[in-house]
Amino acid sequence: MNDQFNIPADVPNDRVNEYINNYDDITLGSDRLMLFAGDQKIEHLNKDFFGEGIADDDNDPEHLFRIADTAEIGVFATQMGLISTYGGDYPEVPYLVKLNSKTDLVKTAQRDPISLQMVDVEQVITFKRRSGLNILGVGYTIYLGSEFEHQMLREAAQAVFQAHQHGLITVLWIYPRGKAVKDEKHPDVIAGATGVAATLGADFVKVNYPKLEGRESREIFKQATRAAGRTKVLCAGGSSIEPRAFLQMLHDQIFISGAAGNATGRNIHQKPFDEAVRMANAVTAITVYGKSVEEAFAVYSGK
Repeated sequence: MNDQFNIPADVPNDRVNEYINNYDDITLGSDRLMLFAGDQKIEHLNKDFFGEGIADDDNDPEHLFRIADTAEIGVFATQMGLISTYGGDYPEVPYLVKLNSKTDLVKTAQRDPISLQMVDVEQVITFKRRSGLNILGVGYTIYLGSEFEHQMLREAAQAVFQAHQHGLITVLWIYPRGKAVKDEKHPDVIAGATGVAATLGADFVKVNYPKLEGRESREIFKQATRAAGRTKVLCAGGSSIEPRAFLQMLHDQIFISGAAGNATGRNIHQKPFDEAVRMANAVTAITVYGKSVEEAFAVYSGK
């Protein structure tokens, strides 16, 4: 554990050791997090799991659990229902329970996005205790700029506080989105999102990689990582791209922009099982162990 590790003041004294152990486990003993994202079964429905360029393995939800069980990851994030269904067969997987989710069927043109809790932290704690599964944290999505942001901000704040009360690690997904948001990936807006996560006391925040014409994303992303203060910033993996290009982008995000990890889903799980495991391990090689792009690509290539 890093000597500069910060323990939030809302973690009770009798939960400090549990919080430290959970943080140590989720970061694999580092200050960086490799989050394997498996929450898209609701978020994107089945289009992320079936179709051209997607391995046949991916249409079965158990593919996610097999990857998480075999690869070296920090944590596997998904909904509690999937964990309940498959977790008994994969008890060693480190889990993060996603508290809220929504589909993408209702577009912003119809209504600003809103995603409220499906389960709360107390239910997660009960589930953790009774199942004996390795649940290390909880996650929550906020659509900043939505006319419903006040409801999500309150739920997120409550979730962070309650999770810390039980020594759990917290990750917020924050996406500026809604009719009031003109440019979802503008660096000022992304930095605003990481700053909001800091005010809510989150341990980690997942945001999109900023884009601005004429500027390099890896440079303008520095604004967001600094604006987060002690809240550590994760960058969303996004749609599948060529593996070496993805690993280079990840390396830039961490070692140039100052991010503290990644949240990667499609760039891992859309591949056949063996390749997906190698890709997850390559991502961990960079994220946790600070390996070069060449070294990580060799892991992916199986060399």
